Amino acid sequence: MKFGNALPAAAAEESRNPVHGSRADVPVFLQNLVLDSPDVEHFLTRLAQVAAVYLSERGREVLCGITLLRPRHAETLASSSEAALKLDEIQYSYGDGPCLTAARTLQLVYVRDTRTDQRWPEYFVAVAEHGMRSILGVPIPLEGEANCALNLYSSAADGFPPEAVRAAEAFARDASKSLRLAVRIAHLSDQAAHLTSALESRTVINLAAGIVMGQNRCSQTTAMNILIAASNSRNIKLRDIAANVVSIASDETPTTHFD
Repeated sequence: MKFGNALPAAAAEESRNPVHGSRADVPVFLQNLVLDSPDVEHFLTRLAQVAAVYLSERGREVLCGITLLRPRHAETLASSSEAALKLDEIQYSYGDGPCLTAARTLQLVYVRDTRTDQRWPEYFVAVAEHGMRSILGVPIPLEGEANCALNLYSSAADGFPPEAVRAAEAFARDASKSLRLAVRIAHLSDQAAHLTSALESRTVINLAAGIVMGQNRCSQTTAMNILIAASNSRNIKLRDIAANVVSIASDETPTTHFD
């Protein structure tokens, strides 16, 4: 029985396909996948699809879901297929399960048979109705930046023998560096977006302060105090108060120039 199948061209439509999908090619393949993905959600979806193909064996399909837990972000879910997505949604509806536990504790979680395992009985009844007999939760170490895990499903009882578990753990280690890179890129993108938003807000506020200064023949400090007082008394954000002042003075929407 061989686990660790070749990565197909279909799984690499947005990244270079590794030669024969050998184990040594996986890190490079995943790094290219990061660079070709527009955001972390897209990367996770492609990662789930690649993992499902790579960890399936002949005649026995593995479904894959991925959970990414980041500080101050809602949990990010990705799945290899609609069937995998449905199974993940069942787990999240119960608020716990193999993948969530693996992500939170960074420990491997193996459910050999959903019909006999007693850890999450209601959840197991639900997934068994969808034909899943064994589940493997594999943590992807991210060194404190976030928590993440693979959720692997098989329709066979004890569907992940030792060699399959080793292959899944090796894939998770290979995916770790690429996913850390994707999370860092996403973090930098968030910071850039927040900075742009802050600068745009400051532009509107400064314009409004200038308008108030001209109308009241007052200092900038006094103008800002007037805007802040209006914001507090009306319980409206300062930026929105400023935008209203600017809109009254001009029909043109203010823009921030970065060049």
